Amino acid sequence: MRMRLYVTGGTFDKEYDEINGRLYFKDTHVREMLRLGRANVDIEVRTLMMIDSLEMNENDREIIHKSCVEADPERIIITHGTDTLAVTARYLGERIHDKTVVLVGALIPYTFGSSDGLFNLGSAIAFAQTLPHGVYVAMNGRCFDWKNVRKNRSTGFFEEQTPPGEREG
Repeated sequence: MRMRLYVTGGTFDKEYDEINGRLYFKDTHVREMLRLGRANVDIEVRTLMMIDSLEMNENDREIIHKSCVEADPERIIITHGTDTLAVTARYLGERIHDKTVVLVGALIPYTFGSSDGLFNLGSAIAFAQTLPHGVYVAMNGRCFDWKNVRKNRSTGFFEEQTPPGEREG
């Protein structure tokens, strides 16, 4: 089963500048993560952009959408910053119906050594192989439908979003 993995940046691929104390982008770590995880799947990695998701705009989301639509494999994984991951998932979910697309992120950069990225990436690969067509978010060992996911900014975890008009109780 062939898959395509699109890199868009986000915490997954941030590096730490020890001199200036800032995070920045250099190159993707996805290939190294796949190697370290001993991934035995046919995944083609392509970098679309290397940006913080807070800087992502409608044009960037359209680039991601167009890349997914034009991709030959029907199973696609997208690395993405967590701040607007749910926004991009909704954008794609409203437009893509004939492929399985799984968005995934990390809250801690891979280069820090204690990143959740490797675990999240492995989960995304498994979900992409097994889920029916649709758009999903894989975070924290869980899988969410694009229509029903949000990042809880106080806990840092992704969770199901209560649909408008329904109250938690």
